[in-house]
Amino acid sequence: MSKIKQPNSRHCFICGLENPIGLHLHFYETEPGVVETIYTAPDHFQGYPGVLHGGIVAAILDETSGRAFMGSADAPRFMFTGKLEVKYRKNVPVGKPLKIVGKAIKDRKKFVEAWAGIYDESGELLAEANAIHINVPQGKLDMSQLDELGWKVYPD
Repeated sequence: MSKIKQPNSRHCFICGLENPIGLHLHFYETEPGVVETIYTAPDHFQGYPGVLHGGIVAAILDETSGRAFMGSADAPRFMFTGKLEVKYRKNVPVGKPLKIVGKAIKDRKKFVEAWAGIYDESGELLAEANAIHINVPQGKLDMSQLDELGWKVYPD
């Protein structure tokens, strides 16, 4: 399967392309239920010299795990996080490319179980998370407003 680019939004902290302080990540579905991105964190997201702040690590893992269940650009599945359990295995560096992977684990209709991991250039797992994401209740998000959110696939 070739990579399928997922949509971005305008203002999301993780994927919002117009967010001046955001991460601007682009996600690609590499197979059903698996998403990937590459990210090099800038120095201004460090917790202490050379190390990505743990809160930013958690935010990346949160978004990536949920994206594993996102689905298609024209009928996305929006969810919010019910539980995020992060394991910080090693320091996640700033200034070096990171491979970030999300995997769908189990779909329970109203909520899902997912996993995400951050790897260094050598393939070593630096941080990972197990997550539960809950469907946004019907009527809470007007799907006809996706254009206003800037929710679309942008060219690379």
